[in-house]
Amino acid sequence: MTRSKAEIIREYGPFPGIEQVGGVSYDGQHVWLAAGDRLQAFDPDSGELTRAIDIAAHAGTAFDGRHLFQIAESKILKIDPETGRVLAAIPAPGGGGDSGMAWAEGCLWVGQHRDRKIHQIDPETGKILRTIESNRFVTGVTWVDGQLWHGTWEGDESDLRLIDPQTGQVLDCLDMPAGTAVSGLESDGSDRFFCGGGNSGKVRAVRRPGRTGK
Repeated sequence: MTRSKAEIIREYGPFPGIEQVGGVSYDGQHVWLAAGDRLQAFDPDSGELTRAIDIAAHAGTAFDGRHLFQIAESKILKIDPETGRVLAAIPAPGGGGDSGMAWAEGCLWVGQHRDRKIHQIDPETGKILRTIESNRFVTGVTWVDGQLWHGTWEGDESDLRLIDPQTGQVLDCLDMPAGTAVSGLESDGSDRFFCGGGNSGKVRAVRRPGRTGK
């Protein structure tokens, strides 16, 4: 395993009226963040808030190319981002103990916080297809270029981890500065990770290792 310091390249927020940031996702234009009683979007270039959907948004957020998925306590909601309408709901695998979420390979990947697991689930039924064990609390999940990354947050320590999706072995680790929480994680598909900042009310952009650019 390689270990290095995370390079924070930009901070967004804190945003007006948002005290807590949970899950984060990226739809190719906007970053979405779970803000408790709503899903809030902002422009990652300008940092300006754009639009919001009034819906319970307690933890992980994901985007499949057309729809947003949001953990709301014991359920995962499928949402039309244009109208804000809830199209479907499936049970969350942790029944309320879930944290991060990502979309990849036609499935949802859901972090189970204190159980230190990542579940691959069927997005239509919520059935668990397989489970990956972690040795740290899981607070965000993202896939990029076939790589599975997850965030951790225990005490005052957080990091971003690249893991083997078959074995759960940690391959790479980026240590966040002390006191900098990671409550959600999403890749922009290129050189940045967007990290929810918990009760700081911020979102931080972190350089993806081996990438150059913005």
